[in-house]
Amino acid sequence: MLRTHTCGELRVRDEGKHVKLCGWVDRIRDLGGVRFVDLRDRYGETQIVCDVNSKAYEVIDDLTRESVILVEGTVRKRPKGTENPNISTGEIEVVAEKIEILSAAQPLPFYPNENPKEEMRLKYRYIDLRSKRMQNNIILRYKVTRTIRNYFDELGFLEIETPFLTKSTPEGARDFLVPSRLRPGKFYALPQSPQLFKQLLMISGFDRYFQIVRCFRDEDLRADRQPEFTQVDVEMSFVDVEDVLSVSEGMIARVFKEVLDVDLSLPFDRLRYHEAMEKYGTDKPDRRYGMELQDFGNAFEGTDFKVIRKVLEEGGSVKGFVVPNFAPEMSRKRGDELMERAKELGLGGLLWFKIENGLSSPHLKHLESEFKTIAEKAGMKEGDVCLIAAHKDRALLNEALGTLRLEIGKEHFSHLAKGFDVLWVIDFPYFEWSEEEERFVARHHPFTMPVEETLDSDHTKVRAKAYDIVINGYEVGGGSIRIHKREIQEKIFQLLGISKEEAQNKFGFFLEAFKYGVPPHGGIAFGLDRLVSIITGENSIREVIPFPKTGNGVCLLTGAPSEVDEKQLKELRIRVEEG
Repeated sequence: MLRTHTCGELRVRDEGKHVKLCGWVDRIRDLGGVRFVDLRDRYGETQIVCDVNSKAYEVIDDLTRESVILVEGTVRKRPKGTENPNISTGEIEVVAEKIEILSAAQPLPFYPNENPKEEMRLKYRYIDLRSKRMQNNIILRYKVTRTIRNYFDELGFLEIETPFLTKSTPEGARDFLVPSRLRPGKFYALPQSPQLFKQLLMISGFDRYFQIVRCFRDEDLRADRQPEFTQVDVEMSFVDVEDVLSVSEGMIARVFKEVLDVDLSLPFDRLRYHEAMEKYGTDKPDRRYGMELQDFGNAFEGTDFKVIRKVLEEGGSVKGFVVPNFAPEMSRKRGDELMERAKELGLGGLLWFKIENGLSSPHLKHLESEFKTIAEKAGMKEGDVCLIAAHKDRALLNEALGTLRLEIGKEHFSHLAKGFDVLWVIDFPYFEWSEEEERFVARHHPFTMPVEETLDSDHTKVRAKAYDIVINGYEVGGGSIRIHKREIQEKIFQLLGISKEEAQNKFGFFLEAFKYGVPPHGGIAFGLDRLVSIITGENSIREVIPFPKTGNGVCLLTGAPSEVDEKQLKELRIRVEEG
């Protein structure tokens, strides 16, 4: 080994030891007659002292920041008053006898712990990863995966690898396709998840499986999505919903305890899908802000206000929420801004009133009685504001108000967003309407077990034995009990409009296995990137992935995706046409 110790290891107990340290030059200071070098590695930082009479003193003339060096010297206790309590090695320094430059660094585009634009950070990611923040994030990510592996190992789970080159089964997001050179015209697909393989493992008798696995989705990207991502994949045999939830809760609780020393209360709260949508306008609510949506339809019975009356006569709804202590912020201008935002979200407009030395609202003249009823029903107090909207489509109304609620919460009540709000959302609809495909599709996937007594030709009545785990308003995991009866699987395919021929073509190998004994089974998959970002307090998953892509799927470090040699395309019998 070139080094005897790391840069975060030495203490007063090591005084007098002859040591060798290796690392990056963080800072150089010249105080005239004595020079200091702050030497850094991922373990910490050590102050190096170079006396004017030592050979090491002269080497510093050629030293640049971020050069990699080897230092030989003796540990000594720092003189009283010069200690640095901000670093673990702050009571000692190393008096250098020799400095060897292992690799000289040219001037960098930026230096670790600076904060340039994200494009620059991603292009020179290896520099960005030297920063204390990014190293802490990546180390914490490792601690999370280590904890997860230990937890599942203790419960008798086996970590089993599944293929990366598999068959395209386009249900959901688009597959990344990989052409086969040996089978011209045929393609592999990179897995969107190991779903079918982990179910086949249950059929194979491996009753407890998990895997920390890379997955791939060629979907239209958003700011915080990645074309490749990591999930913690779990499957169990001879279980029902309660078993999966219990094992999952144990895993999450273990991670938070071992990594953050945070005790989460078990069992986690549960919200039915319908209740979550009604109260928060989303199936991934962040409850830390309060401000639950409320139905105010009764307050407008017999109202003379034409807009509201028309909505109610058409079978629509009136809902809203109370924003506590918001009256000082709620001017007419702010009301107009919220009105415009409501219109952007699909609502016709927005009503509001506040309690500030009595009721106050631009609409008070026409709706004073209704506002008084709402204020009493909602338990409003001095300083509170109520926002109200109406729409004939209750689902749209819930989602729009839910978005407004969250935006106001994040903008004005960030002090409430502390700690961890963990809950399950359960009892999902099995199907949802796809405007793009103009048909019903499976909300989770078509191998989810339906609640059998709801299995009906009316898609809207079918419920799924599915569950999502939500932390601080982010879905960090989702799963279901799987279908293990061939006749139920065929019924689901029928409701999805998938013919027997199409099912055989897409899933024939999987359906074949159903003939030979399938145990009841279920599982869940957690998004590791999102889970780690929540634990670290980062807003973007890119901050916890070593080498992420941009929001449009580009790797600024390597330049991928890129053109390939014409010879490679010919071998694959692929021709690129100009768009």
